[in-house]
Amino acid sequence: MPEVVFSVDQSKSMRDQAVPGHNRWHPDIPPAASVQPGAEFRVECREWTDAQLGNNDSSNDVRDVDLSVAHMLSGPVEIQGAEPGDLLVVDILDLGPCQPPQEYGDAPGQGWGYTGIFAKANGGGFLTDHFPDAYKAIWDFHGQDATSRHVPGVRYTGITHPGLFGTAPSADLLAEWNRRERALIDQDPDRVPPLALPPLEDGVLAGTLTGADLERVGREGARTVPARENGGNHDIKNFTRGSRVYYPVHVAGAKLSGGDLHFSQGDGEITFCGAIEMGGFIDFGVDLIKGGMEKYGITSNPVLIPGRVEPRYSEFLTFIGVSVDENSGDNLYLDATVAYRRACLNAVEYLKKFGYSGEQAYLLLGSAPIEGRVSGVVDIPNACCSLYLPTGIFDFDIRPNSEGPQSADRGACATSS
Repeated sequence: MPEVVFSVDQSKSMRDQAVPGHNRWHPDIPPAASVQPGAEFRVECREWTDAQLGNNDSSNDVRDVDLSVAHMLSGPVEIQGAEPGDLLVVDILDLGPCQPPQEYGDAPGQGWGYTGIFAKANGGGFLTDHFPDAYKAIWDFHGQDATSRHVPGVRYTGITHPGLFGTAPSADLLAEWNRRERALIDQDPDRVPPLALPPLEDGVLAGTLTGADLERVGREGARTVPARENGGNHDIKNFTRGSRVYYPVHVAGAKLSGGDLHFSQGDGEITFCGAIEMGGFIDFGVDLIKGGMEKYGITSNPVLIPGRVEPRYSEFLTFIGVSVDENSGDNLYLDATVAYRRACLNAVEYLKKFGYSGEQAYLLLGSAPIEGRVSGVVDIPNACCSLYLPTGIFDFDIRPNSEGPQSADRGACATSS
């Protein structure tokens, strides 16, 4: 096993670890560990909300989750000799749920994980206007497979991956993020859910910083919800074992941080908390390409070589959507977001014919290894997107036939009281 450079006791909050992590992006958060180029090491991770959600049959915890503390990130890890303008080469050697002696317990990742539909008033999701309330599904881990008492009739192999890793921003880059996101918020400051999340002092954690330094990170630090130039919350399901990513370096030491581990996820993570969320571990190898940002023109976002580890699903039922608004009937010009939303909604309606509720279908599409594709963005006026649903994850046949769908009692997902 590689050396553990950031350890997590899953019985404790991230704030109470021997070395705390952080939940904002800021260049002044001090390194929690230091490694040399060429090193291989392990980082242990807390579930992204700091384990606010439990293994139960209520979604009150989803409804009431405090997002001011998210995401709880492990690190930063300093890579010695890294300088602004370099590329940090990061290999994922291995990752998974919590390991012995922490393999079972009350925190996500200890033998189980969850998928949540976030309430529109608290984060929302891709289909939040259709599903505005909070729901949840608990998934039990069986080696590489997952099953759920809340979405019966399916068992699938996950593509385990981190939702979020990245390097620290420079002070100038952080200021640019805050400028442009504030301008976006100002377009509709009262929107629910909001257009973006500005810096927030409530709930801030910045490693070992305290007092005025911690308050300054709260005032200036960027929230961790979106992906940005440093990497961040990409939620790319194929960023798994065997992947290599080239991160732009913006500060001395690079300061690699992350977490938000997923047992499985569909393309788009459409419920917002659409993956099977967990804590666990991830093993890295790191190296540097000196001056790599200019050499390769990699300045605005990382470049990824996906891993070759994925389930061998070969048959799919594919749902198609075009850029016509489902409520107004208005045609939108080459709008891939609307087109993918329509593909998702078409899949939800189809699965309801087999006895699933709309919420169960939504949770399934967020967490299962579905493939989402932008199929066409040139045939005016309609963008076309497609959603590939593996037929092999079901214990019944979902393909259309002359006898009609096999509807049955499929139970219920966790709801709020």
